[in-house]
Amino acid sequence: MTIDSEMLDDANQSGHLGQERSKVSSNTIPYLLASIDAFVILMTSIAGGIGYQSLVGNPLPSIFPYCAVGLLASFVYILRMSGRGHYDFPESVKPHVEIGAILTCWFTTGLLLAFFAFLLKIGVVYSRGAFGVFYFLVPLGLVGVRKLSKSLLTDAVARGTIGRRDVVLIGDIDELGALEPRDMLAFCGAANAFHFSLSQDADPSMRASSDLRLLKSVSNFVRHNNCREVLLALPWNDSDRMEFVRDQIKMLPVAARLLPDMRVRSLTNYASSARQRVLAIEIQRAPLSSAERAVKRAMDIIIALSALLFFAPIMILTALAIKLDSPGPVIFRQHRNGFNGKQFIMFKFRTMKVQENGSIIVQATLGDPRVTVIGRLLRSASIDELPQLLNVLRGDMSVIGPRPHALAHDSHFEKILGDYAFRHHVKPGITGWAQCNGMRGATPSVKEISERVRLDLWYINNWSLWLDIQILIKTFFEVIRKRNAY
Repeated sequence: MTIDSEMLDDANQSGHLGQERSKVSSNTIPYLLASIDAFVILMTSIAGGIGYQSLVGNPLPSIFPYCAVGLLASFVYILRMSGRGHYDFPESVKPHVEIGAILTCWFTTGLLLAFFAFLLKIGVVYSRGAFGVFYFLVPLGLVGVRKLSKSLLTDAVARGTIGRRDVVLIGDIDELGALEPRDMLAFCGAANAFHFSLSQDADPSMRASSDLRLLKSVSNFVRHNNCREVLLALPWNDSDRMEFVRDQIKMLPVAARLLPDMRVRSLTNYASSARQRVLAIEIQRAPLSSAERAVKRAMDIIIALSALLFFAPIMILTALAIKLDSPGPVIFRQHRNGFNGKQFIMFKFRTMKVQENGSIIVQATLGDPRVTVIGRLLRSASIDELPQLLNVLRGDMSVIGPRPHALAHDSHFEKILGDYAFRHHVKPGITGWAQCNGMRGATPSVKEISERVRLDLWYINNWSLWLDIQILIKTFFEVIRKRNAY
């Protein structure tokens, strides 16, 4: 559907367009498909074991070993296939069954199970013949249910029972009009999406002004409706407009893809779209997946709670020292931008005689007279950052992530660095990859803030749990070195 300005404003206020939405969200489909595969593997393991033992004339065995093998095989298989996007909704509604991927993943999973069975010597309780039956029957079941699920999902999408609620389409009105339902199914797994048409004004300045207003409203729509992907339908020869739209959406923590325009699609006479083999260029990487965010959040809670318990005596003594050293509150509060550009109040132990939180904030310098006596000790040892563990528990921050800057500095840095806004694609952190690589403290020059942003973006694009652990270890040694801490 195409949304005009008035509808867009109403949608932003209400938070959704209920009358246009599907009855079932596509977000539930990956969990359903993974559960079906797990059920097929588990039931085949049990049935294969019982059937084989009955066939050779043995008494009925205990089903516990077969359940254990089935559950382990399900876990390994689903973990590997989900990493390839096998259960993602757009992939699930494409008619082509991924037979090669299913067979390759399953047979390598089976070999892995056989290897562990050899190491653990469980062949006594689990028959090799039963494993052979299980090994060769499962792929038939997996391919069969995949084909059936694709047929059912395609029919449900066509009837509007299931659809994507997390994708929006922005583009030139002619390009939007040329997209057929089969193209939308190929690109995003939905027959339609929320369409936002850019201006057709012939005057360049008027067109840019109209586009800017629309894209700001679209950004609010994306945030309010928790959209996860933005598709761009623009002529490929209009590079200026592409760059303009990209600049406006880059702060949003969503994936962004540029669709092939009418001329590119016409080169294949739509054959590629019909087979669902289409090209879409990723111009903005998606943020961490739901599973990755869950793992990172669990790590944050464990570390923050443990650190608060460990540092509680130090924090109590610090609060008393601040109170005795100079007049003012113990905790300094300042507004910062967090994930998706959402503002929050960050906590720190007060280390200065001033409490700047406005449009002009002067960064601390070496020998800064605003810093209190006790504040110098706290800043050199990074003890002033400990209250941010409360921000982590509240969900405003993560233990590891790009350091949040004051709002005044954010506005300034965004104007001079084109990729600065990408830092908001993850939660800000108490420490980060930039800080443990020497970019700690003030950033008095463009060169220094540019290097910090480069390191922050590298972290976002290469995140892993092991990387977070490495940063924690490196941060410990950075605190001891007291580099740029003043």
